[in-house]
Amino acid sequence: MTPIISAADLATELAGPTPPVLLDVRYRLGGPHGRPDYEAGHLPGAVFVDLDAELAGPPGDGGRHPLPDPEAFGAVMRRAGVSAGTPVVAYDGDKGWGAARLWWLLRWAGHGQVRVLDGGLAAWEGPLETEVPAPAEGDFAPRPGALPLLDADEAAALARDGLLLDARAGERYRGETEPIDRVAGHIPGAVSAPTGDNLDASGRFLAAGDLAARFAALGAGEKDRTVGIYCGSGVSAAQQAVALELAGYVPALYAGSWSEWSRDPARPVATGPDPS
Repeated sequence: MTPIISAADLATELAGPTPPVLLDVRYRLGGPHGRPDYEAGHLPGAVFVDLDAELAGPPGDGGRHPLPDPEAFGAVMRRAGVSAGTPVVAYDGDKGWGAARLWWLLRWAGHGQVRVLDGGLAAWEGPLETEVPAPAEGDFAPRPGALPLLDADEAAALARDGLLLDARAGERYRGETEPIDRVAGHIPGAVSAPTGDNLDASGRFLAAGDLAARFAALGAGEKDRTVGIYCGSGVSAAQQAVALELAGYVPALYAGSWSEWSRDPARPVATGPDPS
């Protein structure tokens, strides 16, 4: 199943015999909480999911957005109406980061029918509603491990021996600024690949061929290779995972990302435009 769906195709599926579960994951780094925007208007039947509280564990040594406990995540998904055989579509209102985080978590936890609304809420031309739904309980039970997950040592090894992409803005990668974490810079050997370059001017993902060309130019090589990704705390890198899958690569997420790496003063830090 492709990792994205167009607004037109979503409208068709919602009117069909097996409509997908809709999950609203509006989230903005450092911005206001997404719940008020959801309550002001959301796709019909969509359930709000809180990224900070429900798609991440408590911040700490594992980073600012460590993976949630699988059982707790499963309970959140069941309350939202997610079942093992039910298609799911996640959307957000900005860059696809929040929706992609949910997409990655569900895929990693073994759900094979989840997609991101391409272009997010801005792409939807149908009606919105303000009623908060009360879906029937789903039966989804997480089985983690369906997508590759990296720890810090594995990320460092991939940066040396394969390809590890840094999904943050270029100035953070280069170490020119660090507005959130303890240290500025990047994992030695990682290649700068900001997530904004995965999208066109309308906020939709580039065509698969264009994405494949982008990642090949960054050193990904032949398709079907595993490519590592990280960001600040494992959120924007999930959007890169969607792009990599569209391009034909296997994304391996370092979930702790820079917020975990930079907490340990023993770990090396590189700065400047070059990987090392």
